[in-house]
Amino acid sequence: MHRMLAILERELRRFRRSPALMVMSLIFPFGQLIVLGYAFGGQVRNLKLAIVDQDQRLPAIKLRELTNAVAANAKTFEAIEYADAGKALSDLRNGVVNGVLTIPAGFSERVLDRQDPQIALIEDNTDNFNAAAMTASVSGLVAAYNEPAIKARLEAKPRLEVVEVYPYVPYVQYLLPGSTVMALFMMVMIGGGIIFIDDKARGLHEGYLVTPITKLELITGFNLSGTVKAVMAGLVVVLVGSLISGIPNPFEPLRLLRVFVVIVISSLALVSMMFLLMVRVTDPLTPRAMFGILNTLLFFPSGAVYPQQAFPGWMQVIAKIDPFTYIVHALKNLLLKNTGFEAITFDLLYLTVFTIVTWTAATLLFKRTL
Repeated sequence: MHRMLAILERELRRFRRSPALMVMSLIFPFGQLIVLGYAFGGQVRNLKLAIVDQDQRLPAIKLRELTNAVAANAKTFEAIEYADAGKALSDLRNGVVNGVLTIPAGFSERVLDRQDPQIALIEDNTDNFNAAAMTASVSGLVAAYNEPAIKARLEAKPRLEVVEVYPYVPYVQYLLPGSTVMALFMMVMIGGGIIFIDDKARGLHEGYLVTPITKLELITGFNLSGTVKAVMAGLVVVLVGSLISGIPNPFEPLRLLRVFVVIVISSLALVSMMFLLMVRVTDPLTPRAMFGILNTLLFFPSGAVYPQQAFPGWMQVIAKIDPFTYIVHALKNLLLKNTGFEAITFDLLYLTVFTIVTWTAATLLFKRTL
């Protein structure tokens, strides 16, 4: 125990003397949370919709007025009236407008005669996000237009009532668990794996090999030091990130206790995985090259940025064995839903078993030779 604690103390002393390392390891998770959270999470607004009214009669005027009302309130798009359909389509191709809503001649007659009246939305579908927002807004507009002026007292058609269990979750809150995992991973990679390989390259590792310390004690000491660093980074990101993203009641004691337990177990799992990957590595450039690959391979399939249900089959297989998946799922339950341990039991069990397996494998693969 004294030998493990000696390694832990040495690593933490060295870490304390590198404040720049601590700051740099936190800049990326916070930058990711703020920039991606607000860049991807906002509602699409201020699109430009060209209105070409080739009918100019009362039902068409009513539709144009409704379009202007939606533009003034929801601000999803700005309605711009065009007299020439060719000019509107030319501006659409040149990127001046994002869509063209055409009310064809004879529209009003078809409305009054109930002869399947139609309008056309021509949109620039090279940007799927803008196109989807435009389609949804115009579809809602048409649905409102089709509502009868006097509603029946008793509806014969079924209606869907949506009940949301939790308050609205903006994307910046949805991204917070992923940013926390990224903070843990960066601290494990920089403060654990890279420093360990650099010690080997500088010959500092040889000092351990001439002592009676066992392989288990050596790996345990390194793992514990990496875990302490990762836990500190994870807690900072969770607490500050909760304030930035507006998580309700972020400092509730029981919630903080549950988050702390998840971060500790997650840090142990990631540190153990990192030492398993680095235990036979000698080239100091290897972990730096691996960082980008591991980041892509582990972070994006975890569901931190986008729901896993949209992934192809092969990517869902990666997600099933990815420890990031279970860390993100546990943190989402605690931070976004404020659930108890019963909702994350399997996550904690998987991470615990993953830690034991990788820790044992790293110990067995470690060589006491130079």
